[in-house]
Amino acid sequence: MKKAIPESYAKIVEILTDAFEVNQSVDFILSAHRNKPRRRAALMRYSLEICQDFGEVWLSEDEKACALILYPQLKKITFKSIFLDLKLILQAIGISGIGRALRRESMIKLKRSKKPMCYLWFIGVDPRYQRKGHGSELLLEVIAHAEAKGLPIYLETSLIDNIPWYERFGFKLYDELSLNYKLYFFKRDGIDTFA
Repeated sequence: MKKAIPESYAKIVEILTDAFEVNQSVDFILSAHRNKPRRRAALMRYSLEICQDFGEVWLSEDEKACALILYPQLKKITFKSIFLDLKLILQAIGISGIGRALRRESMIKLKRSKKPMCYLWFIGVDPRYQRKGHGSELLLEVIAHAEAKGLPIYLETSLIDNIPWYERFGFKLYDELSLNYKLYFFKRDGIDTFA
């Protein structure tokens, strides 16, 4: 995997926008209004920019998969982060969705560890290349990267089909949250053996 450069950001947003076309967690925070693809792209741009400042943005060598990693322990409020939050509200969540998004985020924060971590915010594969090992290869590299930093990896998924995939790579389900869908919380501590 390689660190993404600004010239590849549009490609990453495109991959994530397409990969998360059917995702209850993403749909929950997007405004219920029309034009979901545009709103989903705005969410992915926001997430990429936050990870650019307080984490890392990775692209597979073949540029078919990407990962957004956030280090919550490094995140702080800046003028830029406030601007990005406002832009997210206007372009993705909508004014009417602020309360729903804030309630969801506060419930999620209660379940997350407060310890330093590598938070795998998004990992996605271009839908034309899914189920061909691109995501698995990238996830292995993310795991190795987190292990080199001595950090556990945390993530959430709303897709039940993803549960066996994460478990295969040593992630353990540690909690669930019921909204109008189920959100599953996973963590991976240190070096494990996996299939």
